[in-house]
Amino acid sequence: MGETVFFLGTRFDSQSIEEAEHHILSEMQSRFKYVITPNVHHMVALLEDPAKMEHLYRGAWRVFCDSRVLSRLAWLSGVRLAVVPGSDLTARLIARAAERGLRVAVIGPTSEACATLESRYRGLRIALHTPPMGFISSEPEVSRCIEFVVATQAPLTFLAVGMPQQEILAYQLANHPQARGVGLCIGASIDFLTGAQRRAPIWVQKAGFEWLHRLLSNPRRLASRYLIECPRIFYLMWTKRREG
Repeated sequence: MGETVFFLGTRFDSQSIEEAEHHILSEMQSRFKYVITPNVHHMVALLEDPAKMEHLYRGAWRVFCDSRVLSRLAWLSGVRLAVVPGSDLTARLIARAAERGLRVAVIGPTSEACATLESRYRGLRIALHTPPMGFISSEPEVSRCIEFVVATQAPLTFLAVGMPQQEILAYQLANHPQARGVGLCIGASIDFLTGAQRRAPIWVQKAGFEWLHRLLSNPRRLASRYLIECPRIFYLMWTKRREG
């Protein structure tokens, strides 16, 4: 099942992407469980507001490190943290679902995005629910999302509504007795698969500079995240080290 390691007080499942894919595909018929793939931005949010976030991570079936930067910070602390990029894992699972002709549930994107995804992955069948902005603060809207997943009974559910909304929804689904399959909190992964956003070249990803590529591609939206919020990880690591 792979090794479990801890970094900054958080459990991570240290598996290869092939192992992650295999275990997810083998659990698709069981009671709903969810996978999260935190990066530096997610870890900053978790460390700064543990009361809001910690139980979402504890409730996850698998927690995979999405970020080579986060993996290297862990290495500096003596922790070996395998990287399983959420976008790559999503692409592999979408491809497997298409090969098997599976119907998957997707929450978040537009119908146009899902139509593009179906055209690129022949055999894929998508059941879509697009909640309104701010839905997570509305109990009726959250209930509609849960009812959609329960009614669909899809083996794979992709939650693409941003952090922490997708993790909050996944946690509630995991506590619903009639929800089935595996849910993945995937952020912008579908945008990469449809071409709405372009990922960095492989060599840039491996060098650990995918964040810079994303920043340069959309500086107005991402400058605060990458230049102000994410660098706080260094202070938070220092604080954790002092506490430990």
